Amino acid sequence: MLILLPPSQTKTTRRRGAPMRPERLSFDQLSAVRAQTAAALAQVGGGVEGARLLGLPHTLAEQVDANTRLDKAPAVPVGQLYTGVLYDALDLASLTGPARARATRWIVIVSPLYGALRLRDAVAPYRLAMGTSVPGLPPLAQLWRPALGVALQAAAGSGVIVDARSSDYVAAWRPRGAQAKKWVHVAVPGATHGAKHTRGLVARSICLRGIDARSPAALAEGLAQDFDVGLDEPVRASAPWTLHVRAR
Repeated sequence: MLILLPPSQTKTTRRRGAPMRPERLSFDQLSAVRAQTAAALAQVGGGVEGARLLGLPHTLAEQVDANTRLDKAPAVPVGQLYTGVLYDALDLASLTGPARARATRWIVIVSPLYGALRLRDAVAPYRLAMGTSVPGLPPLAQLWRPALGVALQAAAGSGVIVDARSSDYVAAWRPRGAQAKKWVHVAVPGATHGAKHTRGLVARSICLRGIDARSPAALAEGLAQDFDVGLDEPVRASAPWTLHVRAR
């Protein structure tokens, strides 16, 4: 089982603590691209000018400053780093015992700076989105695609891939071949806020109930205990199954 989540632009920061240790992060296949992306962000710099170069409003200048302190800022465990609607619904802090162990083992967050992260990793907060144009780099999804192809293909193995990412992040890695047959996109009707909330609840339900599904149909059956669900077959060989989910 692999649960793919997007990052959140809202993040927890710390005033004190040890800085990030890049060599200790999961997926060492991503180290070179991580370093390349961090170096490009350092060249962009922070403040109002850094925000302008990244296509962000000047009101986010302080957040962009974080991109210049990646090697010095106190690192935050990924399980605590991301906040916002999806992560509030997932509520990792309340998961204990087997549910927490499943979340640690199954959840991978796809990041425009770090590529892919597990909950046990500790990283420096940053301001970047996968759709951002970074001077000196190709489009980020294109940059990450080869390395993520290796890392996430190995992480997924032969299990079901539950994909709660947005389209910008899907562009960085799409399962291929046999893995595409077990790739399930979580589709939620309604506004973005509600969709993010429901996707967080889906990831939480999978971990709480231990839904280690062997097929898209088994995943839908397991989630039907908590949600109204429908499952559509892929429209083509390279497309995912679509799991329509509505919170009760």
